[in-house]
Amino acid sequence: MLWIGLFLMARTEDPSGRQRILAVAAELFYVRGVRAVGMAEVIQAAGCGKNMLYRHFPGKSALVAAYLGRAREEREAATSAALTGEPREQLVALVTEVAYRVRGSAYRGCAFRKYLAEFPSPGDDDEATAVARAYLRDTRAQVSELVAAAGGPPQLGDRLWLLIDSLYSGTGPDPSVAVEWARELVAAGRPD
Repeated sequence: MLWIGLFLMARTEDPSGRQRILAVAAELFYVRGVRAVGMAEVIQAAGCGKNMLYRHFPGKSALVAAYLGRAREEREAATSAALTGEPREQLVALVTEVAYRVRGSAYRGCAFRKYLAEFPSPGDDDEATAVARAYLRDTRAQVSELVAAAGGPPQLGDRLWLLIDSLYSGTGPDPSVAVEWARELVAAGRPD
């Protein structure tokens, strides 16, 4: 509650303020890295006060976890939009979506892999680490589930995951080559 003169005013939540802070922090963290960006910089770039920032995010760890959670939602939406058709087609579509995404001019690396590279051994209770690891674990499981639905051997999932991982790391082949390799892998893994 805020006292203004003789009037007592209830403080209302500002969801747009939270979203603005998160959007600014996401851009800064993605482009420069989590370790390189301080909370004071987020406050200045978001044009908010310290109280507003800490009301929405109690600390940097909470803000980073929210950033990674938002990145996960965006990746899952893009993946979901790409996955149509039968499981074999979905496997190729998944590689295609990743291959062309990572070649875009705005791509600066996988947010989850970058975070884990910056913080390779944080405590097990770190919320941001849990979000990053869960995303990678769940997307790897998604590949395995699609392979199983397509009737392919588990090794097919391993090979496709290595291809996807190489694309995210920036060491993968050209997008058209990656898509062709995915088609070949899926065709070779087809049950007779």
